[in-house]
Amino acid sequence: MKICIVSDSHDHRDRLAAAVVDAKGLGAEAVIHCGDLVAPSTLHAIIPLGLPVHLVHGNNQGDLYHLSKLAHKPENRVHYYGQDGAFTLAGKRIFIVHYPHYAKAMALTGDYDLVCNGHEHKAVVERIQNIKGTETLRVDPGTVGGVSRPATYVLGDLEKMEFEIRSVPEPADERTTRSRATAG
Repeated sequence: MKICIVSDSHDHRDRLAAAVVDAKGLGAEAVIHCGDLVAPSTLHAIIPLGLPVHLVHGNNQGDLYHLSKLAHKPENRVHYYGQDGAFTLAGKRIFIVHYPHYAKAMALTGDYDLVCNGHEHKAVVERIQNIKGTETLRVDPGTVGGVSRPATYVLGDLEKMEFEIRSVPEPADERTTRSRATAG
């Protein structure tokens, strides 16, 4: 199973949608959002794509009441966990949280195959030796919104446990705006 891991969209719905569309085109069957979505309405850019979305809030929480309300509509396929969440996809135990120090601590427990976080706006894929003598993969997809750094996401393959940092394709509306500006 392939997954799209994003974080720190900060209301940049066009870039969030561009990343998820790109990942879905490459076979992604689920989205993990590691926080700082901000406005729950940002999810309207990806809900129509039909993929389940697993998400936590972060330090830029936005409207948690409406986020929870949005997640309670079964047709949206949104799984909102609050500050942190643990779930299983394709037989892999996954933990998501916004903060890197928290993610590194959870990776050290050895209780999860994959731990994902955001917050740093810098994409990282690393293997962490855990207390059980095995490795846990920690993934920070960077900022899908392109806030203070280039816009990135991670495409992961849970069967192979391979994860690739990818640039977010330029959103369609930005391409249109640029081509109009250069044509005139």
